Amino acid sequence: MDYTMWLVVIIVILALGFDFINGFHDTANAIATSVSTRALTPRRAIILASVMNLVGALMFTGVAKTIGGKITDPFKLEHGLTVVIATLIAAILWNLITWAYGIPSSSSHAIIGALAGAAIASEGWAGINYSGFTTIIKWLILSPIIAFVVGFCIMFILKRIFANSSPHQVNKVFRSGQVLTAAFQAFTHGTNDAQKAMGIITMALVAADIQSTLDIPLWVKLSAAIAMALGTSVGGWKIIKTMGTKIFKIDPMNGFSADLASASVILTATLSQIPVSTTHAITSSILGVGSAKKFSNVKWSMAGRIVMTWVITIPVVGLLATLIYYILSLFLH
Repeated sequence: MDYTMWLVVIIVILALGFDFINGFHDTANAIATSVSTRALTPRRAIILASVMNLVGALMFTGVAKTIGGKITDPFKLEHGLTVVIATLIAAILWNLITWAYGIPSSSSHAIIGALAGAAIASEGWAGINYSGFTTIIKWLILSPIIAFVVGFCIMFILKRIFANSSPHQVNKVFRSGQVLTAAFQAFTHGTNDAQKAMGIITMALVAADIQSTLDIPLWVKLSAAIAMALGTSVGGWKIIKTMGTKIFKIDPMNGFSADLASASVILTATLSQIPVSTTHAITSSILGVGSAKKFSNVKWSMAGRIVMTWVITIPVVGLLATLIYYILSLFLH
């Protein structure tokens, strides 16, 4: 193989590694509430999440095309392969750091911030597609707000409908319902998050002149979906603990409401071909549900720590990708 093909192989390996890490990093998004309420055992929850992640990842490609072409233009990058390698290394490092500390950070923010930082390092500010980038940032900001409101509304309505019902019976009904909402949550996670690696690989194929469009090849879809599912099967127990217990005490009705709210927001974004953070959506919906149940029960200090991580992710990972790009350029150019 020639030099360019070796770089493409490295990128594919890194991208699938990112997807694998995304799988175990974000497993908590789909199953934290159902595990914490014992609607599902950890083993069954992870099997369910793995299967539904795989199914979801295979069904859509719109978000992949957005990642591959709307943040920066792969057809115009002079050193596109170096940009992609720097992006993936920075995003992987950030995911591993936040996972080690049990912080539900966003893989979406990580990959988007890293791609923007590496593109700027390569081309200057002209390397950014401002229209596409600002649209993505807008939805990254709006989606958790929408998830909070939807979670609050669903919980507010259900709390009143079942106000006079037996707590035991209510828990029994919603514990069963949580199996369905956990599956729905895992499916939507696959529809949005797995596509980020697909988009990055396809961007590399374009930069290497292997293909001339941003259409996602079947082998890219299959490999990214399988990597995500395998990562999900490993699980991310530190983040599950944070999501399931450290924001507020979750019961089956709360978990059902949070999963339904966040999955609905994520699926809407996927259908609109917009990459959003599944981590932000589920965490915000949990906060909304907790606020509707009893505002004072929410552990706002933990919520503040999570939000702070959200705020710093894009600029920090962007700077990290810029630094990595400059280091790589000493050897690859």
